[in-house]
Amino acid sequence: MPRSLANAPIMILNGPNLNLLGRRQPEIYGSDTLADVEAMCAGAAAAHGGTVDFRQSNHEGELVDWIHEARLHHCGIVINPGAYSHTSVAILDALNACDGLPVLEVHISNIHRRESFRHHSYVSLRADGVIAGCGVQGYVFAVERVAALAGPGKTDA
Repeated sequence: MPRSLANAPIMILNGPNLNLLGRRQPEIYGSDTLADVEAMCAGAAAAHGGTVDFRQSNHEGELVDWIHEARLHHCGIVINPGAYSHTSVAILDALNACDGLPVLEVHISNIHRRESFRHHSYVSLRADGVIAGCGVQGYVFAVERVAALAGPGKTDA
């Protein structure tokens, strides 16, 4: 199972409605599009000698399938589960099957300053770090943290 940033990409997963980034509630999520975020993440990974595998789905099962793929072929996961943060035990269980794989959870907005139902995240129970309220720059912070945890010198040990 590859774990090094030198030989495996970082899986970046985006949940429901993030395909509308830049158009949906820009007062909360900003004007950057998901394509802009992908370019930022690719640049951040490249600065550390790595690459990203950037995906988005509005479907919980597809996100679970991609997490299963990541546990075998990627050096870490950055995930913005969107609304599934607050509801998906299935995503939590899939992440829990990724023993030793760094997982960073990202939220563009500060979920703790929003509606009370957004304050709890199942994904946070597995995440090695949670970045919320930093706008799309939070993705860059998450990529940099995964790079530190799964950098070129890291192995499967």
